[in-house]
Amino acid sequence: MPGEWGARFWVTLAVSAEAADELRYDPAAGAVMIRCGSRWAALATSDPAIQVTGHDSLDALAADFEENGYFSLATRAETAPVLGLRFNLDMMPEGRWCAAVADAPGPALEQARAGLDPAPLPSLAADDGGLGAIRDILGWNTVWDGTNRRRYTAVSRVWNLGDYAVFANDQAYAALLAAPLDPVLARENLAIALGTATPQGNLAALVSSHDAWTDRSQPPLGALIAWMIYLRSGDRAGLAAHFATLLRHQRWWRAARDPEGSGLVSCGTSDVGTALYKGTHFAARNETGMDNSATHDEAVLDPATGCLSTWDLGLNCAVALDAEMLALIAAELGEAETAAEMAALAETHRALIRDRLWDPERKIFANRQRSGGFVEALAPTAFYPLLCGAADAAQTAHLLAHLGDPEMFGTPFPLPASPACQPAYAENVYWRGRIWPNVTYLVWLGLKRAGEDAAASRLAARSRDLFERNWQDRVAGENFNAETGEALDQGDADPFYTWAALLPLIGVEEACGISPWAGWVLANGPDCVLGPLETPAGRAVLRREAGWLSLERSGAVLLLAGAAAVLACGFGYCLLSGLTGFVPLVFAAMLGLMLLHRTPVLAALPLAAIAAIAVQQIFGRLLLVPLPRSGLLSFLW
Repeated sequence: MPGEWGARFWVTLAVSAEAADELRYDPAAGAVMIRCGSRWAALATSDPAIQVTGHDSLDALAADFEENGYFSLATRAETAPVLGLRFNLDMMPEGRWCAAVADAPGPALEQARAGLDPAPLPSLAADDGGLGAIRDILGWNTVWDGTNRRRYTAVSRVWNLGDYAVFANDQAYAALLAAPLDPVLARENLAIALGTATPQGNLAALVSSHDAWTDRSQPPLGALIAWMIYLRSGDRAGLAAHFATLLRHQRWWRAARDPEGSGLVSCGTSDVGTALYKGTHFAARNETGMDNSATHDEAVLDPATGCLSTWDLGLNCAVALDAEMLALIAAELGEAETAAEMAALAETHRALIRDRLWDPERKIFANRQRSGGFVEALAPTAFYPLLCGAADAAQTAHLLAHLGDPEMFGTPFPLPASPACQPAYAENVYWRGRIWPNVTYLVWLGLKRAGEDAAASRLAARSRDLFERNWQDRVAGENFNAETGEALDQGDADPFYTWAALLPLIGVEEACGISPWAGWVLANGPDCVLGPLETPAGRAVLRREAGWLSLERSGAVLLLAGAAAVLACGFGYCLLSGLTGFVPLVFAAMLGLMLLHRTPVLAALPLAAIAAIAVQQIFGRLLLVPLPRSGLLSFLW
């Protein structure tokens, strides 16, 4: 660093191992060797440590620096509970460390040394479509949970919730975010989210080292995210492993949160466990994830049932969507009876939402008292019926009008947790008026499902603008001001929250995404380079340049498309087919595509010829399509 001498800045790699039979520094190898039973681990460094010291604990290592500075040799050692490998930035301005495990010391050391010079990590382009932001947010918030001996993506490093904290929905969103970049982390995060399942069947809203909110849950989005991860990865075993837990969760909602058997559910808090807030209005509204939303202001907690007096719109849409996703999963796993049951539940639930939660006077979906009246306060969950497929064409048209109305949800930045015309909007406190990335993502997905691609693209572009305004200062907000777009204008605002990455994920999914209903979707658009990212075709790079869209895997082009290409092919066919005939044109097209995919010429020539003749035989002879003929090849007809 300018103006400083690197010799004054020390980096110490502290090494310890629980229950190790042996932990020592090998000066000849320049590595730390660890033995646990018959298994060995080696930790190698690219540069030799200036010195290695031994200590009883990490605190003792820190105390040695504080008391004796970095010139002291008193604690030099080759074996101790904690070894400190000490480096300074003058002698080692850059460095690498690598650990490896094997069943003998030699192979472990060899692998560790080999890992010191790995292949360069793939870099993301400057215009990466938001993928780099997702990577950075996940990278920072993915931490080690020492209590459960696992890595996981925390909601944030800022919140002091104990040694670990798992919110069921936040963890599922972390899995969704990891899927394009790290499928292993995606599987781990999803397993942790579903690991909150209780004996009753619900996923606990929160499980931490301090508490377990087993009396309540969160909107069931696990099946949606499990299905989307499966469509991207093809991991059938993972899908099957989670199915029973997801199904029990769906059944729990209908058994525990429909006190009148209406087919619609309410938020609640069950008489189980000893959680903080159990049995309170606050606990019940936790089930929506929208803790202080104005939509709960008119709800009353019934102590007898543990449920609020209202049907919550967003929760009902999530439960209906969950049933639909479970039907798709069951069908994929060959569970035909369960698939039919879940599909019927989803359809019935959609009809109830369409008929009973639509306010005909305001022309919008809203929460409703089970006794009859609609709740005055609105939220962007008004658009969730698009997500679960409940809104009909007329209702969809009204929703689109509300989405763009400046007095409703068409605020300077989208989408506010309260409409601009209601008092909660001006409060700008948490779920009263602020923008929440998870809600924006679900509304965008609903617009895509409804076929409202133009509205979805506008929401995607405006959301990316909102995110980029803050990301330029490396701020990834938990929520945002709907008027200014600021994330840190409130004292309780989190500056680096995991689900902030859902906003750039919308942009990534617009170009190369997974639709729960249509599968893998690629779309052309503004120039960008996405990847490497995980796709159903493997790890690939998507490029959009000058009107062309290409998909590349390991340097080979899997797909090349563009409006210009389609027009050129059509024009070329019209112009040349009468002169050359059908087969030569198809041969030339096939040959060109194979060469573009880097097929060797000697292999491409016969393959293109076979493909051209096969197409001609199918369409010209079997289907009797009147294809242009070439005099030289007329015998093919």
